[in-house]
Amino acid sequence: MPSTTSYQPGDVVLVDFPFTVSGPGKSRPALVILDIGDADVLLARVTTQPNKTVFDVSISGWQHAGLLAPSFVRLHKLATLAKSRVHRHLGTLDANDRQQVATVLSRIAASW
Repeated sequence: MPSTTSYQPGDVVLVDFPFTVSGPGKSRPALVILDIGDADVLLARVTTQPNKTVFDVSISGWQHAGLLAPSFVRLHKLATLAKSRVHRHLGTLDANDRQQVATVLSRIAASW
């Protein structure tokens, strides 16, 4: 997608997410946290693996978000990626899930 594409917080996208060690990465869903209109976007990983930390949020409206299975957003696993790595828009978090994400992001920010 061109860098002029813009995303809204709460959008769920399919993105070529890099591995933390090495290698080409893997297409996986991610949650848009912030898009300021430049060529990059701040994303959080989305996974089907159950919660492991207090920074993981269960996505109750996973179908509405365009996901194929019950999923979790890992808000402690953020990455700034080029929008060119985004393959497509999958869906959007519903209001309840957005509120859960906002609560955890507020707790993260409060720790500063």
